[in-house]
Amino acid sequence: MKSKHFILLSFLCLCVAINVIAQPSLVLPEVSQLSEVKQRIGYTDITIVYHSPYVNGRTIWGELVPYDKVWRAGANDNTTISFTDDVSINGSPLPAGTYGLHMIPGKDEWVVIFSKDHTSWGSFFYNEKEDALRVKAKPAAHKFQEWLDYTFTDRSANSANATLSWEKLEVPFTITVDVKAIALKRIREQLKNQPGFGWHGWEEAAHYCIENKFNYDEALKWVNTSIQIDENFTNVAAKGQLMKLMGNTKAADSAAKRVLTLAETASENTVNQFGYELMNENDMPTALEIFKINLKRHPDSWNAYDSMGEAYGKAGDSKQSLSNYKTALSKAPDDQKQRIKKIIAGLQKS
Repeated sequence: MKSKHFILLSFLCLCVAINVIAQPSLVLPEVSQLSEVKQRIGYTDITIVYHSPYVNGRTIWGELVPYDKVWRAGANDNTTISFTDDVSINGSPLPAGTYGLHMIPGKDEWVVIFSKDHTSWGSFFYNEKEDALRVKAKPAAHKFQEWLDYTFTDRSANSANATLSWEKLEVPFTITVDVKAIALKRIREQLKNQPGFGWHGWEEAAHYCIENKFNYDEALKWVNTSIQIDENFTNVAAKGQLMKLMGNTKAADSAAKRVLTLAETASENTVNQFGYELMNENDMPTALEIFKINLKRHPDSWNAYDSMGEAYGKAGDSKQSLSNYKTALSKAPDDQKQRIKKIIAGLQKS
């Protein structure tokens, strides 16, 4: 009888234990809030995911976060940083991927660690053997900040600083991307797909090289392919710019003459945009010629007169600039009148 009671009691205890284990835990608000910050440089996406602790009256550096010990650079799970393409960190290469982001704070210098393990809890399971990269960073004073944050600062066309800020300190490290190399790779891939069937994709590829002044030989192949598919104002203008950059004066002059002919049938916006490109290159004689063609074809366009006025102004002809701006004002929509009036007032004073 006792044996039966013992078996029954054991069974009931087991059922209670199973019931306790099986009950799901509540998902409650986290004290250190989950945060995410993203930045795109060229084609490359950079994402930092972290839990953001707050000061809450505590002494942070040297106490809550000890010096000279690995820290999770946030709270709770691994802080992670992801790159969709290869990058450089403070000048050292780092392959594309997702990394656990850890730091070793110091009074005068920090170590920033990119670990191949990005799925662990905090830094408790950190293993130096799993490091993908270590770089040094200099801490700097910062206005008081209650919550820990990551931001992207000092951005340029191919770089940005990822900056940790908390309490009265900030710690930046520089991420650099080879935007041109990645762009060429992506452009070549895209030209093997639908954009490669029309003239526009090939011209855009060439134009990217023209704007960034590199990769001229391949750009010439691309613009020639565009012209073979459909010769038009845009791709012939691009070839003329490219020939000029490559020092082929004869070919550049030939393309320029052809451009003036094709401008007679191109859209107003297309011709206008090319005129501004020429202005940016300080080729004012050709720019003025292009704007004159546009004005002749679109005599009722306020924008054509506005562009003509700007071109004459840059060329140093205030009289013609003022005349064209006045005509632009008479034809302009209401949302443009105030801007043009200010330009006219400035020209009249000079």
